[in-house]
Amino acid sequence: MKREESLAGWNIIWWLFKLFGLPITLPWLVYHFYDIMQQKRRRAALGNKVVMITGASSGLGEALAHIFYSSGCRVILVSRRKEELERVKNDLINTHQTVPTYPPIVLALDLTDINNLQDEVSKAIMVHGRIDVLINNAGISYRGEVIDTNVDVDIKVMLSNYFSQIALSKIVLPYMIKQQSGHIIGISSVQGRIAIPFRSAYAASKHALQAWYDTARAELSDKNIKFTVINPGYIKTALSLNALTGNGQVYGLMDKTTESGYPPKYVAECILKSVLKQEKEVTIASFSPKCAIVLRTLFPSLYFWIMQKRARKLARDK
Repeated sequence: MKREESLAGWNIIWWLFKLFGLPITLPWLVYHFYDIMQQKRRRAALGNKVVMITGASSGLGEALAHIFYSSGCRVILVSRRKEELERVKNDLINTHQTVPTYPPIVLALDLTDINNLQDEVSKAIMVHGRIDVLINNAGISYRGEVIDTNVDVDIKVMLSNYFSQIALSKIVLPYMIKQQSGHIIGISSVQGRIAIPFRSAYAASKHALQAWYDTARAELSDKNIKFTVINPGYIKTALSLNALTGNGQVYGLMDKTTESGYPPKYVAECILKSVLKQEKEVTIASFSPKCAIVLRTLFPSLYFWIMQKRARKLARDK
């Protein structure tokens, strides 16, 4: 991956030189190398930071655990599945040699049990006495039609993807405010920016998440608390396998789009970069979803027409 990025960087330099010559290429090179040095400095400062990762037992959460632990962070792994968390913990210790070594903390917790989060989360944070980065990654997906989806399913998806995230964030925020620093990352989705057919409950929960982060970022800017929203496209994980259907059953199928999605490691690396750069929002997706976001903003009527056509096509293909 690093080799591919390096080659891409040199290609950009070559094309800039060919198109614009030295007057444009030289300032770009200066900025590019300055940005690299800044990232290295921030990555070095990331060592020993306490990072809590939810949904850390598999998929993107597991990849994030490897990325941050290998950077020297002290990680707190959160998920409902304790056995899988222990597996991830052992993998981290056996794969990455860090000095000093801080064994990952395992916190088996159902984040949707909002009323009982405070005590367990506070105990985990007090092991290191602080919390520097919270990555709200845990969530659930959904497949179904609006008219046939039980309201209980809408509530369950919203509870998992929205309410549990903000409940955990509100537990962590007082610690960050007290230490006068902190960074909260919300793993949203491209569908937090655009809604597509047969994903109503999922898209609604991600739209809500986007709004909360935008508001919190503005309100807490004076407290030195940073907020980043990550909008990935499809990632090759078990998300569609575990998705809920309209009647609450498990979907149990791997979508073709998910199967061909980004590797979790790549997305995790992008998220690490966004933390180092302290970016406010990052969309990790191909050209088409990014184009759709722009289309929804500038030409909403055209976007609505395209989604209507897509809904009819998907309904026929079922």
